[in-house]
Amino acid sequence: MTWIAALPMYNVTPALAAQWHAWLGDVLQYAAPAMQECRIVEPDEALHAFWRRPDLLISQTCGYPLTHGLLNDGVHLVATPHFIAPGCEGASYSSVLVTRTDAPFDTLADCRGARAACNQEDSNSGMNVFRHAVAPLARNGAFFSEVVWTGSHLGSLRAVAENRADIAAIDCVTFAFVCDELPELAHRVRSLGMTASAPGLPLIASAKVSPIQIEALRDALDKTLVTQPERAKRLRLQGFSRLSAADYQHIDQLENEARAAGYPRLA
Repeated sequence: MTWIAALPMYNVTPALAAQWHAWLGDVLQYAAPAMQECRIVEPDEALHAFWRRPDLLISQTCGYPLTHGLLNDGVHLVATPHFIAPGCEGASYSSVLVTRTDAPFDTLADCRGARAACNQEDSNSGMNVFRHAVAPLARNGAFFSEVVWTGSHLGSLRAVAENRADIAAIDCVTFAFVCDELPELAHRVRSLGMTASAPGLPLIASAKVSPIQIEALRDALDKTLVTQPERAKRLRLQGFSRLSAADYQHIDQLENEARAAGYPRLA
């Protein structure tokens, strides 16, 4: 089998995407003795279908799709990166609640009746932890006047910066990369606080990838940090954890807590 690999999640700019591509290339090179041929691709299909491909050697997904279907479909958890960014601790991360620099809000509670921006409905960082943060403040299942669906964290940041929305929850790793790569955008927003934390975006593999290959990938991931420390610094990579499916159930717990509070959807 010819394997495929992709990292679709943290490509904030083309220059950063090139760094991720080079890093993934080294992962595959170091793991090569245990592999057949593998090529790096740009997903040309919906990510939910891409993550389920039987020829997927390694990719990165969000924890919410992981717990809402991917684990049931047999994907392997390879590793969860540790990122150096405000809001990260080990393999866990939070989201930054952002508003415009000149917006009249000092707390999340001040945003009652405001416009929320959200990347997509199955995002842990953009929706699930945002919903969890808002749930104690909601009344009759509602808090915002409108929810603007943007398709990406960058889209949500721009919606807030351009006054098309008032608040968004942004993956703290994405926000750190925006501060690095797009400082002019970062300077147009400010933080109102952080959400609850959850296990970070995991690296996954098809169920057809063997345990020997999984271990080779894990060894290769660790090796990239030693062989290219300056690139690891640019990518904010510090290490990797081997989390279990049980660890990721915390994402479901956050969802259940919001539902129990009478706030089943971001509204």
